[in-house]
This record gives sequence, structure tokens and C-alpha cells, in this order.
Amino acid sequence: MSLNPYLTFNGNCADAFDFYKSVFGGDFLSRSTFAEAPPDMPVSDGDKGKIMHVSLPIGSSVLMGSDIATGFGEAPKSTDGFSICYDPETKEEADKIFAALKHGGVEKMPLQETFWQSYFGMCIDKFGFHWMINMNLSGK
Repeated sequence: MSLNPYLTFNGNCADAFDFYKSVFGGDFLSRSTFAEAPPDMPVSDGDKGKIMHVSLPIGSSVLMGSDIATGFGEAPKSTDGFSICYDPETKEEADKIFAALKHGGVEKMPLQETFWQSYFGMCIDKFGFHWMINMNLSGK
């Protein structure tokens, strides 16, 4: 079983996923625009360049996303209320990922050792998504 986050954007999904790829590495499993939709799917010319679906494997998970096209629902109102938690294998990896994610965004809690036996920090990336970096130090 796995749990894979799906992020929705208002026109900047391509930029966001290029950024996430630069942070985490890897290659897209899929990346398609609304221009690639079947002919019977009503898509405005202004939406054809938007991302219909993208997926990026990160460890044993897959981060997925899309833009909202006109007529397919409302634009996202907020990214508040949830965070994406990444569990790195080393402090060096935690430091690298955290620095990259917070670049252009906001650091909410510095990456540091905590009383709950984790190396932990929180930030909001430049696309408004909340991230937690959480490396378990207890070995459990």
C-alpha cells in the first residue's frame, strides 16, 4: 500500500514540477498537457498548454499533479491545512532537500534535532505548498 499526494495548481504546475524534479531528482513517469486530451474532451485554447497530469517518483512514493482547466472545477483556494512530509535517509540529504524547498519560500521551523528524536523542519515552498522534513533519529 502507498499514499501518493496529488497537487492541484492554477496554471503553474509545469514550473512547480520542474522545481520538484530539481530538488528530488529522478525522471517523470508521465507528463502530459491538455493539448494531448482526446478530441471529444472540451479544452479551451488557453488551457491546452497547461499540465493535465504529471507524476514524479520520490523514493517509494509518487508526487502527482495537474493544473485546473476552465470548466473542470474551481482553482485551488489554499494549500493550508496539509503538509507533505519527506523522510530523508541522512542529515546531509535532509539539509540539501530542506534548503532547496525553502529557497524562494518561507521557513516555518528551522531544521534541527527535536525532543521527539527527529531531525525536523518545516517550510512553505515558493508555490505555497507546506513541507515537513522528518528524519527519525531513534533508529525505530
